[in-house]
Amino acid sequence: MLIPMSKKHTPRPDGLAYSTNKDFFNDYPAEEATETLAESKQKLRVKLDTKQRAGKVVTLVEGFSGTNDDLEALGKKLKTKCGAGGSAKEGLILIQGDYKEKVVLWLREWGYVLTK
Repeated sequence: MLIPMSKKHTPRPDGLAYSTNKDFFNDYPAEEATETLAESKQKLRVKLDTKQRAGKVVTLVEGFSGTNDDLEALGKKLKTKCGAGGSAKEGLILIQGDYKEKVVLWLREWGYVLTK
């Protein structure tokens, strides 16, 4: 099994890494969710993290399954509620600061399922 070096570049299932063939056509489709699961079917995890952030605490929301637009919309809604900055990409929502308890309450209010 190949382990990707970074999260941005995932290996192809057929094992091809590089081709010198000038006629090669990359027909491997990118994996992207076409629709977002309902809130009651989402299984999100909320945790605090300080890794590679110079000791600063961030609240992480993991496990979102859906389109990038819906992920960014949920991230914006949470950042607005917390009054903090952050980002939303690759199925993760980062909120700068320790807002774990508030985020858990809001997500449950909005119908999301939280796992440990």
